Amino acid sequence: MNPQCANAAATPLVPTPHARSCLPMTCSVRRTPGTLWLWASMALLVLALLLADAVLLAPRAAEQEPLTLGILPRRNATLTTELFTPLAEYLSRGLDREVRLVTSKDFETFQQDVMASRFDIVHYNPFHAVRSSDQYRVIAHNEEFGRGTVAGALYVNKNSGITRVEQLRGQKIIFGGGKDAMMSYILPRYLLLQAGLEPGDYQEMFAKSPPNSLIALSYNEAQASGAGDILIDLKVVKDSVDTRQMTHLAVTEQLLHLPWGVRRSMPDDLAIKIQTLLTELPATAPGQAILKRAQLTGIGWADDDSYTPHRHIIDLVMPPSQQRH
Repeated sequence: MNPQCANAAATPLVPTPHARSCLPMTCSVRRTPGTLWLWASMALLVLALLLADAVLLAPRAAEQEPLTLGILPRRNATLTTELFTPLAEYLSRGLDREVRLVTSKDFETFQQDVMASRFDIVHYNPFHAVRSSDQYRVIAHNEEFGRGTVAGALYVNKNSGITRVEQLRGQKIIFGGGKDAMMSYILPRYLLLQAGLEPGDYQEMFAKSPPNSLIALSYNEAQASGAGDILIDLKVVKDSVDTRQMTHLAVTEQLLHLPWGVRRSMPDDLAIKIQTLLTELPATAPGQAILKRAQLTGIGWADDDSYTPHRHIIDLVMPPSQQRH
């Protein structure tokens, strides 16, 4: 090696005349092929690590998207929010992920939201569970007033003189909610069919919610009301009318109460975690307080097969080929 170049390589940062004379030559340590290869390798390694982090972080970011919780609009949106916010917050803590409560203004809007898969977690009725089984799977069911089952019923005022379902031919019957309301429309319709009354043999009316159907009945706006058999025991109804003046005209068999579901596409581990959180609520004092706030006494385990009896009744009253709004 040129002695001058060797001297420059040993002291590259000291500008001597000898070092300057070597600049046109490729004798600098920084420009040797081995050094260039080292720097290129390090750059590729850093790029690979950055790409790996991006791939790993993308699923984590997706997992942290808020989960939406839809609630059946048995009550108005304000009351629904008040009753179920503690439960949404409980799920958020248990999942370490935000669960966002979403309300629908009425039954029709809620049904559209369910069929469009706008919720990740949903508290709906058996009709929705059956008709949206491609989008959602059942994971739990309500317990109310200490009961895990409920029946549909036809109500009349005690002073109406009506003692048999057949007497409702040609009369006004008010149903709570809409045609997708299991307890307040489909099951009462089933009772009417069993008595030989087809649609058109009576006049259908609809209240905004199930409680409103009983309130309307008490004011003689109809001769009968269709609703769940426990509706007469709800505080919102008792606070509005004298329920002692009403009675059940007919009641269906007991069926499993309102279901809870999750998106069918949800990962199994997340679905099971949500199911466990819900069904463990009765086991602790804080959980019981959350249930009480939501006007529930428990939440029990369930799956799609738990609602097979409901499916049979739904298909009889409202065949799948029948147009529904």
